[in-house]
Amino acid sequence: MNEVTVNLKERSYKIIIDNGILDSIGNEIKQFSFSSKIALISNPTVFALYGERVIKSLSNAGFDVIKILIDDGEEYKNLHSYAYIQEQLLKNRLDRKSAIIALGGGVIGDMAGFCAATYMRGISFIQIPTTLLAQVDSSVGGKTGVNHPLGKNMIGAFYQPKLVLIDIAVLKSLPKREFLAGMAEVIKYGIIYDSGFFNYLKINKDEILNLNPIDLTHIIKRSCEIKAEVVSQDEREAGLRAILNFGHTIGHAIETATHYKRYLHGEAIAIGMCVESKLSSISDEEFHLIISLIKSYGLPSEIPDDINRDTILTVMTHDKKAVSGDIKFVLPNKIGEVEIKGGINKEKIIQALELK
Repeated sequence: MNEVTVNLKERSYKIIIDNGILDSIGNEIKQFSFSSKIALISNPTVFALYGERVIKSLSNAGFDVIKILIDDGEEYKNLHSYAYIQEQLLKNRLDRKSAIIALGGGVIGDMAGFCAATYMRGISFIQIPTTLLAQVDSSVGGKTGVNHPLGKNMIGAFYQPKLVLIDIAVLKSLPKREFLAGMAEVIKYGIIYDSGFFNYLKINKDEILNLNPIDLTHIIKRSCEIKAEVVSQDEREAGLRAILNFGHTIGHAIETATHYKRYLHGEAIAIGMCVESKLSSISDEEFHLIISLIKSYGLPSEIPDDINRDTILTVMTHDKKAVSGDIKFVLPNKIGEVEIKGGINKEKIIQALELK
């Protein structure tokens, strides 16, 4: 068993990483003194695979589990789904000592966390991420929220979980496209923070793509360590934490411009990282190393011609990271080091968007 701690004083929590630990969730959460009613939020696809096992573990530990399912997909991470979850929590009379468990990918985790943050002004929640992307990114750090047609994650809250339980065994049932999308966030950590990790991803690509448990455990743990280090220093994105947004300024704009239906989150971020690297002052050699690694994991690197560039620019000016219309980017200086930069002229941005 591997553990990573997110150090946030009284809000600190552990990330537990192991192979085949899903059935132990009941025993893991007995330490928290929750009341007996617990809500399990998932989607039909994930629940069909793992839901009954989780409910059995929780029931054996003495919990009364309320099942709440939300349709699968980024387009369902919205205020309508949020309202439905809150209604179920109220109907089933969960109290302030109750907890919410998120079983699923980033959509489920973000919505469950936001519901936990706002139900009765805040109840506990636990993340059980079932996609690679959620395991290395969205389940850690306390960003919760929902999308709006005018922007991604524009409505939400910083709210930390009590525990993150990562079972790498669930990745065996993950569609390949979803796994590769998660690798975009893994690659991001190497670019922004750890050049040695970047090289590890290049050298061990075949083992990672073949789901070797040792390599999977390593890349998940190292990704969580990097995010934990950053979040522990800057929980609410006042400075350092913004480096985690590398690729996200353009990536989020692509998702919004395509109504969250064309690309998985990681795919959009992969394109964003390529375009934002083009905007940077990184050397040509390292720029091509970044593009090459992203492509080698089967990820997209260009914005298709049929996506309107003016739409992308408009969306970016309304992004929550923009200030008075000035678009902020996280740009690599070299592999393993980035800077946050604004004031880039529109012509240069448009030129980068035409990356081929």
